Amino acid sequence: MKKYILLLISFFMLTGSFALAEELKVGSKASDWSFEDADGKFYSMESWAGKVLVVNYVDPDEADLNEHFTDALKKAKDEGRLTNETYRGIGIADCAATWKPNFAIRVIAGKKAKKYKSTILFDYDAFLRNAWGLKEDTANAIILDKARVCRAIIRGRVPDDQVATLVQLAIDLQNE
Repeated sequence: MKKYILLLISFFMLTGSFALAEELKVGSKASDWSFEDADGKFYSMESWAGKVLVVNYVDPDEADLNEHFTDALKKAKDEGRLTNETYRGIGIADCAATWKPNFAIRVIAGKKAKKYKSTILFDYDAFLRNAWGLKEDTANAIILDKARVCRAIIRGRVPDDQVATLVQLAIDLQNE
């Protein structure tokens, strides 16, 4: 009987029919997580309940890849089109995707957190990358509505021609 069970598990793993988490897609509810910041304080999506959440999940080696998108979000916030009451942008460093030591990642993250007045968290084990099916060795941008339903996901660099549309999506989601 044990051999039969092991054979069955092996079959499911080889065929991809046995999955621990489902890839995040537009229209699906995002699974929760909990990560710490540089001060050791833990955050989860519940930390920003009732807010539109823009998650920038980034390989630290690619920390500037979507800076044009983050700059556009910051501009919208500076102009009052995105507000602290209804919106939160966060960064999550994919520490497992880099050769850089964790202390160096924390220094880089600290500079970004100051520049964007945001929270940067650390995923040391690629938990979120695996749970949400994000791309490794790049940046990923995810927009979640107030109910944590994925409304947009870009695996890789946000195309220049989509930046304004994605910023407007975040603005519009505040009013829902």
